[in-house]
Amino acid sequence: MLTPRQIFLKHLAQTSPSPPALEMVRAEGSKMWDAAGKEYIDLISGIGVSVIGHRHAKVVKAIKDQADLHLHLMVYGELIQSPQVKLAEKLSSLLPSSISSFYFVNSGSEATEGALKLAKRATGRTEIIAFKNAYHGSTHGALSVMGNETLKQPFRPLLPEVRFIEFNREEQLREISNRTACVIAETIQGEAGVVLPQNGFLKKLRKRCDETGALLILDEIQCGIGRTGKMFAFEHYGITPDILCLGKALGGGMPIGCFASSQKLMATLSDNPALGHITTFGGHPLSCAAALATLEVLTEQKDLIASVPSKSEQFRNRIESLKINGVKEIRNAGWMMAVEFTSREDNFRMIHQLLQNGIITDWFLFDDRSLRIAPPLTISEEELTFVLRSFSN
Repeated sequence: MLTPRQIFLKHLAQTSPSPPALEMVRAEGSKMWDAAGKEYIDLISGIGVSVIGHRHAKVVKAIKDQADLHLHLMVYGELIQSPQVKLAEKLSSLLPSSISSFYFVNSGSEATEGALKLAKRATGRTEIIAFKNAYHGSTHGALSVMGNETLKQPFRPLLPEVRFIEFNREEQLREISNRTACVIAETIQGEAGVVLPQNGFLKKLRKRCDETGALLILDEIQCGIGRTGKMFAFEHYGITPDILCLGKALGGGMPIGCFASSQKLMATLSDNPALGHITTFGGHPLSCAAALATLEVLTEQKDLIASVPSKSEQFRNRIESLKINGVKEIRNAGWMMAVEFTSREDNFRMIHQLLQNGIITDWFLFDDRSLRIAPPLTISEEELTFVLRSFSN
């Protein structure tokens, strides 16, 4: 009889040659347990997903309550479904008035796909400008605006008329023109290793889009929903996008994505042709119920987001005080943190050391010298102290 590990390696499509292949059987808060009973602290929230911890009681209750009513009823947009309506109303209350219409999908990649289609449909233009080292998902359209050739090359041809400029390079904003349908940018570049906008770059980007009529898409799939110390990362920078993409943490552990815009722009997907964007399972009732519960936790327990800047900064200072061998730089926007080492080998040595000590972390797709830290906002001081001890063991 095959073991679970053997079945995993034989029958589940693999994403890398050597996955950790730990068999996890339970999760709660900031912790997971494997089949042998070993406890792990999840220092990356399942890659930015479990923002209020695994299996938060309010999220679990919302899922169970909705499951007692109904599951899937009909393809998205045809029937009024309470979980979708309530989630849209909640999001609208948290966002600027110009972002008031929401299209719920199943993932961040799908949110990217919908946003790109919306921009081309609304403007009648075809050129897309994206950024080097950007990550927006792995489906074909999202891959087309990914700023990394190594991951893209085996899958060409991709979308035509996609051009790339460099993040924080103001002079390259001249590339945006009246031929440009949209510019898609992460508010904070995630897989590049937590690259923050500098010197008013996002305001300058917003201004250039306004001058040329290009729509600005901000991807907050990784940096949104409280992780940076505000509900949405763009709130730090004094701008509002034309189209916003959300995912990951939005569902509190359930699969959901969303692209959002004004009612006027979003209406362009509903005619000429009708059904300009379609999804069967987008806005699934269980996922929407979980997302609403997640947002309610974050807005009712105001200290969860309000404490992010001080809590993350204290943690960063304590890491710096350890003077860990090989650490070159630490970058962060709240609990979106990168610890950069002088070499890939030093970074992977630390990742392995932490895993042996029962701490799950990771590197970044486009920055394998940096260690990813993105814990649930609910992580305790006791758990953070244990992590710090493990860095120095």
